[in-house]
Amino acid sequence: MSDSDSEFFITVPLTMSGVRLDKSLSELLTGYSRSTIQQWLKDGRILVDNEVCKQKQRLLGGEVLHIRVPEPETIDFIAQDMSIEVVYQDDEIIVINKPAGMVVHPGAGNPDRTLLNGLLHLEPELGKLPRAGIVHRLDKDTTGLLVVAKTERARQILIDQLQDHSMSRKYVAVTNGVMVSGETIDNPIGRHRQDRIKMAVTQGGKSAVTHVRVVKKFRGHSLILAQLETGRTHQIRVHMSFKGYPLVGDLTYGGRVRLPNSPTDDLAKTIRAFNRQALHAQQLRLMHPASLESMEWTQPIPLDMQTLIRSLSDDAGLAYPLNDEGVLDIRHPE
Repeated sequence: MSDSDSEFFITVPLTMSGVRLDKSLSELLTGYSRSTIQQWLKDGRILVDNEVCKQKQRLLGGEVLHIRVPEPETIDFIAQDMSIEVVYQDDEIIVINKPAGMVVHPGAGNPDRTLLNGLLHLEPELGKLPRAGIVHRLDKDTTGLLVVAKTERARQILIDQLQDHSMSRKYVAVTNGVMVSGETIDNPIGRHRQDRIKMAVTQGGKSAVTHVRVVKKFRGHSLILAQLETGRTHQIRVHMSFKGYPLVGDLTYGGRVRLPNSPTDDLAKTIRAFNRQALHAQQLRLMHPASLESMEWTQPIPLDMQTLIRSLSDDAGLAYPLNDEGVLDIRHPE
């Protein structure tokens, strides 16, 4: 415990008689995620009548809860003036359209010029939040929508939505190989045993579930819609590679360039020049942390992926599946 911790007291309502401590806390501490509350219980930060109690202990009603909130993690990264495309912003959240090539958070090999550094310049107050309010990530070369919290309350609520899968994230991707049909991929993901930089499907990994629908079948490739149920590192890329359909341009999990038999010159050139994974976070839907209103954003597919999809469509003699804005209609895929 630290002298900088803040503390407050709550009297348990009599109506919660017989309710477990952890469930009562979830209702009484609405501004904090369940995982945070569980950690505080383990750390002895929550006392019931001045005693440490177990999560499953049932209350009688009338007990006094003493909660000590740790001081938020401080950000010591530098703020840098960067080009950040803000799709939406209010007092609680910022929705970003991340371009290819931008790393989300500083790390080994990427000490600065990340989205986090740009966010600190855009909104200096984010320095008071863990990871500057970033609650989920996109890989460096994955494009599309990402939400950032502007307050600690919003951060906790967004984390809850990620954990209970109520936040919807839908991705458009192009795979090598022609998929027969869509499927739900439910295979755990962990660190690769030999290459610690890579992830892999492993028996001892964390639960990972990806829902895949086939939108368009080309001669040697597929246009798919992937919806995350969990959010493991490189999840879609790892799952698709594990199933034998790695993403076009994915040098880490995809291996060599693959072309259909006798491709058009345009297609062969386009595929060989595509030097990032063909993956775009097109749609984001969440419950606004303050208004509790359901909000949804859709972001057009970037031009390099549009060019790839058009070349594949022309080569196969199929209609171009994107609308005039470069958006895939994901409500009624073929």
